[in-house]
Amino acid sequence: MGGTVSRAHPTGKANSRVKHLVQNYKSGELALLDVSPPACKAGGVLVRTLYSLISTGTELMKVSEAGMSLLGKARARPDQVAKVAASVTTNGLAATYRKVTNRLDSYTPLGYSLCGEVVEVGAGVDDVVVGDLVACAGNEHALHSELNWVPRNLYVRVPSEVEPSHAAFATVGAIAMQGVRRGEPRLGDVALVIGLGLIGQLVAQLLTASGVRVVGVDPDPVRCELAEALGAVMCAAPESQLVDAAVAELTDGHGVDQVYLAAGGGSNQPVELAARLSRDRGTVVDIGKCRLDLPWNAYYEKELDVRFSRSYGPGRYDPEYELEGRDYPIGYVRWTERRNLSCFVDLLARGSVDVGSLVSHVAEFADAVDTYRRLSEGELKAVAVLFRYPTPTYPASATGNTAAFVSTASLPRHGHAKLLSEKDLRGKGLHGKGLHGKGLHGKGLHGKGLHGKDTVRVAFIGAGNYACSMLLPHLRDRQDVRLSTVATTTALSAANAERKFGFEASSTDVADVLTDPDVDAVFVVTRHSSHAELVGRALRAGKAVFVEKPLALSEDELRGVLAAVEESGNDRLQVGFNRRFAPLLRKAKGRFGRRVGPATVRYLVNAGRLEQGSWYSRQHTEGSRFAGEGGHFIDTVSWLLDADPISVYACADQGNTGLQVLLRYPDGSTAAITYATGGAASFPKETLDVVADGKVLRLDDFASAQLYARRRSTSPRLPKGRDKGQRAQLDAFLDAVRTGAAMPIPLASLVSTTLATLAVNSSLTSAGPVGIEVPR
Repeated sequence: MGGTVSRAHPTGKANSRVKHLVQNYKSGELALLDVSPPACKAGGVLVRTLYSLISTGTELMKVSEAGMSLLGKARARPDQVAKVAASVTTNGLAATYRKVTNRLDSYTPLGYSLCGEVVEVGAGVDDVVVGDLVACAGNEHALHSELNWVPRNLYVRVPSEVEPSHAAFATVGAIAMQGVRRGEPRLGDVALVIGLGLIGQLVAQLLTASGVRVVGVDPDPVRCELAEALGAVMCAAPESQLVDAAVAELTDGHGVDQVYLAAGGGSNQPVELAARLSRDRGTVVDIGKCRLDLPWNAYYEKELDVRFSRSYGPGRYDPEYELEGRDYPIGYVRWTERRNLSCFVDLLARGSVDVGSLVSHVAEFADAVDTYRRLSEGELKAVAVLFRYPTPTYPASATGNTAAFVSTASLPRHGHAKLLSEKDLRGKGLHGKGLHGKGLHGKGLHGKGLHGKDTVRVAFIGAGNYACSMLLPHLRDRQDVRLSTVATTTALSAANAERKFGFEASSTDVADVLTDPDVDAVFVVTRHSSHAELVGRALRAGKAVFVEKPLALSEDELRGVLAAVEESGNDRLQVGFNRRFAPLLRKAKGRFGRRVGPATVRYLVNAGRLEQGSWYSRQHTEGSRFAGEGGHFIDTVSWLLDADPISVYACADQGNTGLQVLLRYPDGSTAAITYATGGAASFPKETLDVVADGKVLRLDDFASAQLYARRRSTSPRLPKGRDKGQRAQLDAFLDAVRTGAAMPIPLASLVSTTLATLAVNSSLTSAGPVGIEVPR
């Protein structure tokens, strides 16, 4: 059922737009944007939304934070302030400012729970067909938008007896269900639910359905009455003596078996109340986001078991589960995120849970902004609010293929081939196929400039934080550059780039970039696993290509790029090795002067630890961390020595996180690159020493440089922060595109650096040196 399917076209025509509710976190502005429709990628389905649910707790808290001043935002998110401070130390003030400003001044999506109709099925999906009703979850996939792409483990089929408006509750139902599971209630238990908002109401109902007697606490009498009507024994305000009396009567004075904290806010009252009304060795489960200053004596004396409930259940925040569809075996994990969703929908079908009584208001999606305003200002009092979406006007059915956008998730991925030895390279490696003749010095496109055109028309594939903070700001105001089209996986990231940098168009279809005859140069700034494929396609389309490192994650991928060069005759390629363009380093190399004898280079990279959940850690798809970043340092050394390495030897600590990489060069020069992840964040990220001819050149993190010779020479600290050469590399690339001059870095050097980077993993595997030879 995957792949090509008969379907109702989600937008009616290829260039249609869909409405998407967004918020600017910097200004607090809410807006309904018209954006490109999402593509239907492999491993998921395209869903036309019928109803989406507003989380009056989580979402309104996010809306409230966005309306704060910068100081207020900092106070609300001290964890983010700490990250900014660390970034200033590592990357400098200017780069950090651009990065933070880009993130703040961006439209972010709202919503995470909906019900809709499947309108297109991606490759590899066989459990639903077009026309099925599905309940969807995820704050990146089940958004307040007319159309959403949802991966396999974040949707479940909805049976015909369930109303679509009720199925839209499935995500918050799964959150409540996971909280109940964490409490491990048993038949006949007594539970206290503190906070009777949407989640608290569902927790109370699920407990009641499980044979647990429930006492509820909330300052709002309307919510208390609602919970009682739906099965709770008694509900009252937290300060009411009725709560104590009810607990005493139901438990013979022992206290409740579990307390479920479903409240928010800055008060510590819920935590204190939980301790007072719990029985000895009772359980306290935190589901909401409330203050948790645990009174030590009270919790110690009763030996209370404090537990946290993490969102929808096991699988949440695991990209392999959520994005790649890798399920957990039921024998090891009984209730996953998707199984919780399915269970809640089943309870709806059997009438065991009543969500209809929780709906306070149904708003048309066109009125979404005003609805949030009314909720934020207290004009609209509600437990649950639904958005109802308009009926589409496209034809009932059509036939077509899955959408054409190629993203990290949908690109073919080649396995890491064992890197060939020097002997293998001579025999069968890249000779004759990738680098001879046409590839490096054949017909190519050298000399093919823009024939008098003063403006280079540029398109971007990918517009993540690096592109938006380190590349596009240098292009936005250039008179010799026109930003044509930006294509990204998600419509919102493309719309953000279009708005902030003045692109003429945005899209989720890479074909809009590659088939545009007026585009002169394509920037590939996507995740690592997609680079080689996209570079090959762009070269075959006759475009000059700038790709962020790495060029390839395996020799197979590299051969694919070189095959594209050979077949198209297009060698107009640059990899974003920006450090060789850094003004301070270029000046220091000039002062060092012409080298006579071999050099010894020591390069310390204080890389630091990855943030939890970073996509850099997905080695099975994105390659090792060094494979993604190491090319920067190898290229810098090779440029300083005016040569390419001929062999690589590497060793690593346990876990292969910290590396020692030794490079050997034709003239006897050697370079040792230390890639360390366990250093202090306060220490500079990069320090470099070059020793040769009685001289020593030292570079301190692109902020200062010193030359030790007969007369010591010191460069002043840069007044505007570290300049690692991004602007200069763009100048060089665009000049080559416009004039037809040779690319700033020879293709042979790009290939050599890529092979050397890949050789690190091969050397770690073989525990020996690996030869590198690139035909000239």
